[in-house]
Amino acid sequence: MKVMKFGGTSVGKPERMHQVKDLVTRGDEPTIVVLSALSGTTNALVGIGEALADADRILAKERIDALHAHYMDFYPQLLKTEKGRAKAEDIIKEHFEFLNIILKISFNEAINRDILAQGELLSTKLFYTLLEELEIPAVFLIALDFMSIDENSEPELGKISEKLKAILAQHPEQKLFVTQGYICKNHRNEVDNLKRGGSDYTASLVAAAINASVCEIWTDIDGMHNNDPRIVNRTRPIAELSFDEAAELAYFGAKILHPASIWPAQQYNVPVRLLNTMDPEAHGTLIKAGVEAKGVKAIAAKDGITAIKIKSSRMLLAYGFLRRVFEIFEKYKTPIDMITTSEVAVSVTIDDLTHLKQILKELEVLGSVEVDENQSIICIVGNMVSETRGAVKSVMDSLVDFPIRMVSYGGSRHNVSLLIDSKFKKDALQNLNEGVFTW
Repeated sequence: MKVMKFGGTSVGKPERMHQVKDLVTRGDEPTIVVLSALSGTTNALVGIGEALADADRILAKERIDALHAHYMDFYPQLLKTEKGRAKAEDIIKEHFEFLNIILKISFNEAINRDILAQGELLSTKLFYTLLEELEIPAVFLIALDFMSIDENSEPELGKISEKLKAILAQHPEQKLFVTQGYICKNHRNEVDNLKRGGSDYTASLVAAAINASVCEIWTDIDGMHNNDPRIVNRTRPIAELSFDEAAELAYFGAKILHPASIWPAQQYNVPVRLLNTMDPEAHGTLIKAGVEAKGVKAIAAKDGITAIKIKSSRMLLAYGFLRRVFEIFEKYKTPIDMITTSEVAVSVTIDDLTHLKQILKELEVLGSVEVDENQSIICIVGNMVSETRGAVKSVMDSLVDFPIRMVSYGGSRHNVSLLIDSKFKKDALQNLNEGVFTW
């Protein structure tokens, strides 16, 4: 059995949903299809939640009506029969009645998560209705019946596997299953989610839970590129990556893949393929264990980074200094991306500024603190890149015109990371593209 995940752009138009139908029915292997919400829907639902959080029910109603109109325009183009269209209209009516009821009750975070879940429920129900109209046998799986997270928002893979296998065992003759990405139940049995990009995570968890033959991630680009194709001229898709290389790229800014989605597949050695819905015959990118090719494979950049430097003349040979620094970030559940140290100072980077004021206040007890905002991490990834002769020289030569705030080298055999001011990012990526890759 394999897993096929389709993102919002892949199901965002009626004709593209028909393409997805063709892709999931063209082979004989049993398949679980994981769908994201239609493109734009999650943003719209976030906007509805924000308006309600601000107690602006008029704005929330306007946003609900605008989204409702989009779906009322969508389904007649998707479905052709009177029966199919009637069912789709009922589905849309049900979900938008729910959103309108929420306008009348007290808003809280649990309700907000219910709002955010509507997108995936709508997309999968409409897609399943299309399969029914075309008399394509399939089973509709509700992700909330098997996808769960614990009190730390970590997926409960053992429980997910047990529940999902039991559900699949009830349909031994079926070859096609449709379910939702992103949504899950939390430890309080409330509707929750795997955060933005979480449909990739769902697909990887499902693939690990059933020991799938492959986890296919279908988007609107032909695999992971060696640089950001949105801002860099002349990029190319990468044929193969190791799990470690893909994880570094996803974490440090490659938007095609959710950062957390590599771990389950790697743990259970399930190959991941990144494919293009608009060009199904393109090779894409295969992510697997045992990729041996050395050298620089790709470059990614992560924006919205803040650098914090803590300087203390008492740091030299002071036992416990770094521990006290890290305990402050741990206290506020704020992850650190990069760290560099000298005899009298330590610099770290973060991208979550929720508790920045509290963190800085506590750090100031340890020494003087400097903050640099609007930074970008540029990540150069490849198998044993830090040990490949000449690789780091070509990186530094390419960036000779730009001030580099921090360098992380040697912490990973697959990654060299640099921190620069975000205003230099685009030119720095272009220079690296020309200086590091052989064209």
